[in-house]
Amino acid sequence: NFFIDELGKVPNRIQGAVASSEATAARLRSHGITVFDLNQVERMSVYIDGADEINHRGAMIKGGGGALTREKIVASVADRFICIADASKLVEVLGQFPLPVEVIPMAAAAVSRRLASLGATPTLRLRDGTPYLTDNGCQIIDASGLEITDPATLEVKINDIPGVVSVGL
Repeated sequence: NFFIDELGKVPNRIQGAVASSEATAARLRSHGITVFDLNQVERMSVYIDGADEINHRGAMIKGGGGALTREKIVASVADRFICIADASKLVEVLGQFPLPVEVIPMAAAAVSRRLASLGATPTLRLRDGTPYLTDNGCQIIDASGLEITDPATLEVKINDIPGVVSVGL
């Protein structure tokens, strides 16, 4: 949000932006920045976002704001990814921040059981007492209690669980 606010001070320096969430799109538009649908963009020179947690090797947990799947999609068309994070986000081992897992709503309980079998304590994310829905209409399970020493392997394991849309690694 701080970056977008600063970018809003020089809106004519860029042609526009692709947002990874509806909230980000609204913030960009409020600063007079054109927001393109990703389907209108073949590639982007840079994608800039933040991280919830990052280790010394650059592996990170993202998705605390609920846009993890869209963030990965937008990043996939960028030549370069720049992550904005301060020292408070740096950890030796990932997992202090709960790992967000976006799921198809009908699979939330089944995915939670599988996450528990991997050592996580899964919690369905709620907002005002009801399941939080992503901009994709999916739910998020926050998996806490993990010490993520091999993020790439864990990402594959979680992505292979039927009903998982994306994991925030």
